[in-house]
Amino acid sequence: MSTAALVATLVVAVAHVGFMVLESVLWTTPTGRRIFGQTVEGAQATKVLALNQGVYNGGVAALLAWAAVTDRSDTTAALLIFLIAMGVVGAVSAKPTILVAQSLPAAVALALVLL
Repeated sequence: MSTAALVATLVVAVAHVGFMVLESVLWTTPTGRRIFGQTVEGAQATKVLALNQGVYNGGVAALLAWAAVTDRSDTTAALLIFLIAMGVVGAVSAKPTILVAQSLPAAVALALVLL
């Protein structure tokens, strides 16, 4: 894997650690509610679901970083394809900007991995 592919993939992994923190820790805070467009009541009602999402994001970040650092290009590519698909689902079902925040960086990293 090239240095550019490794760096791009690790940037994606770090972003997903950030998503994990936002969803698992900051969901009900003013910052989390503002980012996700939640009311106090809505955030409180969905905090268990957000925690679950956050744990998934943390897990995929760890696996992605491991795959990239250990030069497992096939696994790295598979995880990036998964993230692109999940970004598309999130954009369609929740918020269109998820496409830019999640799918686009993963697509760039995937292109670099496949080169």
